[in-house]
Amino acid sequence: MSKFQFKQFSLEQDRCAMKIGTDGVLLGAWTPIENNPFSILDIGTGTGVIALMLAQRSKAEQIDALEIDEEAYEQSVDNFENSPWSDRLFCFHAGLDEFVEEPEDEYDLIVSNPPFYTDDYKSDNEQRDLARFADAMPFEDLIEAADLLLSENGIFAIIIPFKEEENFLALAKEYELYPLKITHVKGTPTTEIKRSLLAFSRNESVNFRIDELVIETERHIYTEEYIALTKDFYLKM
Repeated sequence: MSKFQFKQFSLEQDRCAMKIGTDGVLLGAWTPIENNPFSILDIGTGTGVIALMLAQRSKAEQIDALEIDEEAYEQSVDNFENSPWSDRLFCFHAGLDEFVEEPEDEYDLIVSNPPFYTDDYKSDNEQRDLARFADAMPFEDLIEAADLLLSENGIFAIIIPFKEEENFLALAKEYELYPLKITHVKGTPTTEIKRSLLAFSRNESVNFRIDELVIETERHIYTEEYIALTKDFYLKM
C-alpha cells in the first residue's frame, strides 16, 4: 500500500526506503511547539510526514526539510506539493554536512527521526540501509547541527532508541543543549521502554518533565494517551 491517508493530508511512500511508522508519527505529534516556531527544519525527512504534521499543528511560515536520498527527496517534494500547506514547505536535496556548511537561517524548531541501527548487520538493500543506519547520520553530527542552526529560544526534538538516551543527553550537554521534556515510549504496559522522545533547548530547565507513553493495552487496543496524541492525524482514531 503506497498511499497513506491522514485526516488532513495524504502521502505516497512507494519510493522511500523507510515507510511511515509509529516513530515518525509520534515525533510529529509530540514535538513541543509552545515557542510558536516561525521556522522549522526536519532533518532526514523521508516521506515528509513529520514536516507535514508540523505544518498542520503550527503556524510556522517556513518549514524546510532535508533529504539525502534522491528517491525519497523527490517523493517528499511531491507529498509537500500535494498537501494543503505547499506554500510553506520546501525540501533540500542534500546531506546534513553540506547543509550546515553555509547556513542561511536559524530555526525555531529542529526535528529529526534519525536512522538508528548501530548493530553490525546490514541487509542487501543499500537504500534501506542508508535510511536505517546511524553511520549515515551520527548523533554527534545531529547535535552539532542543532547547536549551529537553532535560534536562541529554539527547540530541538528527536526520537531515538531508549538504550541510546544516556549517551545522547551527555553529548547534547557538551553543546549546551538541555532537556526540556522527555517521554519514554513502551509498546504495551508490560514491555520494556523502546524509544525516547527528547526535546532540548539552550536554556537549562531545573524541573523538566519525564513521563511515559504506552501505545497499546493489547493488540490494536490503543491507550487513551496515544489516541489523544494522534487523533488529529490518524483517520481511525
